[in-house]
Amino acid sequence: MAKAKITFSDIDQTVNVPAGTRIIEVSEKIGAGIIYGCREGDCGTCMTHVEEGWNNLTEPSVLEEKVLRENMASRHDRLACQAQILGDCKVKPA
Repeated sequence: MAKAKITFSDIDQTVNVPAGTRIIEVSEKIGAGIIYGCREGDCGTCMTHVEEGWNNLTEPSVLEEKVLRENMASRHDRLACQAQILGDCKVKPA
């Protein structure tokens, strides 16, 4: 299985993960500062800014694009619960 590196700049930690892993899964495991309210119905709280490697994530779904637009996200913001890591990237909470 292909591997990728994701760096969380808020805690200065880099982790090797299998390609296809969602950002939020890694954040939860290592204690990075990405918060989320998905389970409470507060969609958009896990917005994450991709500092490097934004093209190394899966394309946003129609639902993700809608939530990002509604939350006035910047060009390189993604939802950590939706974005899957395909290659090396660097992120921080938005």
